[in-house]
Amino acid sequence: MQINFNPNWKSILSDEIQKPYFQELIENVDEEYKNHTCYPPKELIFAAFNYCSFKDVKVVIIGQDPYHGKGEANGLCFSVNDGVRIPPSLRNVFRELSDDYGTIFLPNSGNLESWAKQGVILLNASLTVREDTANSHKHLKWNLFTDAIIQKISEEKEQVVFLLWGAFAHKKGLRIDRNKHLVLESGHPSPLSANQGKWFGNKHFSKTNAYLKQNNKALIDWISVE
Repeated sequence: MQINFNPNWKSILSDEIQKPYFQELIENVDEEYKNHTCYPPKELIFAAFNYCSFKDVKVVIIGQDPYHGKGEANGLCFSVNDGVRIPPSLRNVFRELSDDYGTIFLPNSGNLESWAKQGVILLNASLTVREDTANSHKHLKWNLFTDAIIQKISEEKEQVVFLLWGAFAHKKGLRIDRNKHLVLESGHPSPLSANQGKWFGNKHFSKTNAYLKQNNKALIDWISVE
């Protein structure tokens, strides 16, 4: 499988992608795609890195794994392709965004490419999944790779905002250097968590922009989803 991601990331991760576990990972992913229907399409597996280069990263949002329904996943966590019905978790993300900014935000699409192009890396812990089987590629060692990415961002960048939604993301962010980055945690936007009062009211979007402004960085236009 061709590892087709941004040259900027390739240089940052050059040592990581030479490690035996990563070579084994790519071989196993190839085998999965040959023998099963998997998502996202192969050419979009590393989409998060192509929309947002390492030098441009200002915000990190961590998801678990891609949507596993036909035509949904586009390589960005929480994001779906244009024309796909907006999933419940993402609807709750948009609802919180509306409440946070005191506006009515009813986008027609759940495609978050516009966020990624502004410096938001939308990173799933596992970058692939089998059709109709959530978390089915957890055993393929994607976690080692995505942990290394989070560590690189933490170590080599300054004043990045990490948005950790749900217990899974909280664990994923345990090693982030909180002395030089802003880490915001809340419950997951899934209906179960959100309805228990663990999601709504976190104001992560305005808090992110307040921090970016404080550090003289361009704000994220969260409402730019088409």
